[in-house]
Amino acid sequence: MRKIKDVLRLKYEAGLTHDRIARACGVAKGTVAKYVERAQAAGLSWPLPADLDDAALEARLFPRAPGLVAAHAPPDCGYLHQEMKRPGVTLMLLWEEYAHAHPGQAYGYSQFCLLYKTFRQSLQRSMRQIYPAGEKIFIDYSGDKVTIIDRATGAMRFAEIFVAVLGASAYAYAEATWTQQLPDWIAAHVRLFAHLMSVPALLIPDNLKSGIQHPCRYDPEANSTYADMARHYGTAILPARPAAPRDKAHVEAGVLLVQRWILARLRNQPFFSLEELNRAIRALLADLNNRPFKKLPGSRRSAFETIDRPAMIPLPATPYEFATWKVATVSIDYHVEVDGHYYSVPHPLVRQKIEARLTASTVEFFFKSKRVAVHARALARGKFTTLAEHMPEAHRRHREWTPGRLLRWAHSIGPKTQAIVQWQFDHRPHPEQGYRACLGLLNLGKRYGNVRLEAACQRALAIGSPVLKSVKSILEARLDQQPPPGTTPEGASAIPPVHHDNVRGAAYFQSTTQTSTRTEGESEPC
Repeated sequence: MRKIKDVLRLKYEAGLTHDRIARACGVAKGTVAKYVERAQAAGLSWPLPADLDDAALEARLFPRAPGLVAAHAPPDCGYLHQEMKRPGVTLMLLWEEYAHAHPGQAYGYSQFCLLYKTFRQSLQRSMRQIYPAGEKIFIDYSGDKVTIIDRATGAMRFAEIFVAVLGASAYAYAEATWTQQLPDWIAAHVRLFAHLMSVPALLIPDNLKSGIQHPCRYDPEANSTYADMARHYGTAILPARPAAPRDKAHVEAGVLLVQRWILARLRNQPFFSLEELNRAIRALLADLNNRPFKKLPGSRRSAFETIDRPAMIPLPATPYEFATWKVATVSIDYHVEVDGHYYSVPHPLVRQKIEARLTASTVEFFFKSKRVAVHARALARGKFTTLAEHMPEAHRRHREWTPGRLLRWAHSIGPKTQAIVQWQFDHRPHPEQGYRACLGLLNLGKRYGNVRLEAACQRALAIGSPVLKSVKSILEARLDQQPPPGTTPEGASAIPPVHHDNVRGAAYFQSTTQTSTRTEGESEPC
């Protein structure tokens, strides 16, 4: 149409010949004659009417025969823009679908691409990028805070506003938290994923200290807890570059929307609890996501349901439990101190540095990224939690012998052995001090047999010496095979007492009539 207008202008305004017009416009001389003939047939001259646009001029110069359909069916560029966000969708595929739906009326592929490019350039700057479905979510805190009043004291606190926006659908999420600290930061993510009922492939946070430990343009390092949460949900963290707001243009626009469409509406409403504020935010957030797009079909919610959610990662079976990490060195007793309590780890890790993952209910220990121990969280300071499998073999054998087990073992041998074992526990300041003597009796039973051990214990009790040394001497001297003191072997006659002048009987020591009373200071006779 532009060249046709140039031909008509040079013909009627400049008065040039067809030959000179052809050379000036770069067309054939016969083409100039044809354009002039069609203009004359349509009753057009120069200047053209002001309200005559290119489409109307084309219709006047090249009228179609009655019964013929329009030349081209315009593509739905809004639909094309949304479909381009889906995985694997290309302009060639969309053009083929468009051509199939409009046979004989479809634009060629190059004109189709040009129309879509023109439409895309007409959109807002923040929507020019094409984000694959379900890939990115942009996360930040709003700079504005909301005042919350304590009903009891009238004191005021300020709540932070957590904002997240999905890349493909621009679906927005917002909630209030007390702080931007790590526990609130992680809890807000957990509630975000529960609200979306799915997880995006990439998290694009700002370089908040709670989330990013070492901000860097090329190799940023996420906080250990934040990285642990991302592993739990099967996603990855890709922080925006420092001082590069274009990397998170979506969330910057989302923050602006939340400030204008949510916080501005709540500016005159008093709030007395964080829960009350979040209820008000949720109601206005639903209204924001349901608002129709101005240049695209549907709304943020419909775009999320049809584009983002089908491509996102399903939620894990359980939500993430907040955990903190610390690095500790294993002590020589193969225990690690956590908040004043001591937990065991495998004994070969003595003096090694390991990582401890702490939740409200568990304590996990990792060595070179491999979990080596897990315990229930204990709050008793100065106490020990020890697993038998973490102990050396010698320590484990010693620990297995408790007073109850030693008494049961002694009872299985005989009552005299049990009495000796019980004596060890009754006559020691602490029961564990008698363990060695009891284990010594156990070894004697293995060496001499349980029958001889029971007999030796009986003899030791009879002579009033229920100690390990006496039992061992009796077994070594084979006295356990002799009749106990004060007994007569079956079938043997009793040995008569021996009478001799040098033998003193019991009456000698019990007589008081033959004992003279000594006065104080009196010496004993030689």
